[in-house]
Amino acid sequence: MPIKVPDHLPAKEILQSEQIFVMDESRAFHQDIRPLRIVILNLMPLKEVTETQLLRLLGNSPLQVEVTLLRMKSHVAKNTSLEHLTSFYKTFESVQQGAYDGMIITGAPLEHMPFEQVTYWDEIREIMDWTKTAVTSTLHICWGAQAGLYHHHQIDKYPLEDKLFGVFMHHVNVRCNLTRGFDDEFLVPHSRYTEVKREDVEAVPDLEVLAESPEAGVFLVATPDARQIFVTGHVEYDEMTLCHEYTRDIQRGIEIDVPKNYFPNNDPEARPRHQWRSHANLLFANWLNYCVYQETPYDLAGRIRQPGVQLF
Repeated sequence: MPIKVPDHLPAKEILQSEQIFVMDESRAFHQDIRPLRIVILNLMPLKEVTETQLLRLLGNSPLQVEVTLLRMKSHVAKNTSLEHLTSFYKTFESVQQGAYDGMIITGAPLEHMPFEQVTYWDEIREIMDWTKTAVTSTLHICWGAQAGLYHHHQIDKYPLEDKLFGVFMHHVNVRCNLTRGFDDEFLVPHSRYTEVKREDVEAVPDLEVLAESPEAGVFLVATPDARQIFVTGHVEYDEMTLCHEYTRDIQRGIEIDVPKNYFPNNDPEARPRHQWRSHANLLFANWLNYCVYQETPYDLAGRIRQPGVQLF
């Protein structure tokens, strides 16, 4: 089934060129089906790039998905045009009376800053509280995962001595619906200066570390009912994203090592291989199917979520 996106969204043409089934609003209107309603709170600076990456993964599913893009009202984006934001993004006040099957909260380049000093911290806290009753399952990514763990479970982040930057091997700790079909070991990109500690997660009875890495640490954390899922890496990244980040930092004069396990022969001039695509697609497909579709009611109007089937 297709992913439903706003008419004229730039990502649509890219996805169609990759043979991903995309349906615009005008065509979807004529189909007698209720798609899954997914809201994406996009906190990344290059919003159009992140849109494409997430829609690519959401579109690789037999389920029809309708996407709403959300931005922070209390923050002015510097790297995305006002025209794009006005045309395709909503603010929280325009969606808060509704209900959604799923939500994605992306990362943001704010790791060096205490959460309370983030200019839109009050607004994102309000949104995260809203997800408890208005969203079936919320997927938090990178800084979004750290923010969610801090807000919901009082788990803080800690600075790393050096940036965790590259593609790292992970292993599955818990076999459940979210990790269904995963290989015992799998690769995931990371790009961050902070971490959450395993012992802090283990101290919360309602959280389980489903997958982790000897080098990158905790990767996949979830509550037993899959209402809250936290992903510390960037499975959504395409094969060139770390390369672009490395080039950007070098041009800014930032001292940074070549991303680990990324460029062939550790050569920044060589084109990297996309070695995490299959597990990225599998994670999103499992989330949409087992944590969202299987748990959400057909009629979302006015419902308050009840505890669902246990994830593990």
